Amino acid sequence: MKKLLTSIFALVLAIGMYAQVAVDSEFDEMLNDLLSFSVPYVTVDELKALDGACLLDTRELEEYEVSHIPNAEYIGYNTFDESALENIPKEQTIVVYCSVGYRSEKIGERLKKMGYKNVYNLYGSIFEWVNEGNEVIDKDGTTTKVHTYNKQWSKWLEKGEKVY
Repeated sequence: MKKLLTSIFALVLAIGMYAQVAVDSEFDEMLNDLLSFSVPYVTVDELKALDGACLLDTRELEEYEVSHIPNAEYIGYNTFDESALENIPKEQTIVVYCSVGYRSEKIGERLKKMGYKNVYNLYGSIFEWVNEGNEVIDKDGTTTKVHTYNKQWSKWLEKGEKVY
């Protein structure tokens, strides 16, 4: 039954990718210009409702070590190695994220080419996660720091301590 419900939820998320993203802020406009939506996305609320999804952080290790979403596994972008996914079943629901969604979309595309069937990109990525008031952690526990990739991108982070 759990497998059926997971499959139904994945189907609903896949159908949702065809809906046009609402442009109601400068951040949304930037994301619409930046992303191709080649990987279906999930919102922060949808991610929080997902049970058993594998959450992969596609930023670089320096960024991940500053903070990451709880239970996220580091996978990297420039250092991405397909062999790190050997223990993840092809049917597993996977959600990828980075700073705003561009790098995670590219890694999501690679995962799909590798045969992963249920791959989703977190809309707005860690910036959206934090902007909506959700916790990030480092090796010592909860933190307010977020690596913003660079000074230019830091303008999209509304909450938290910016690190770049």
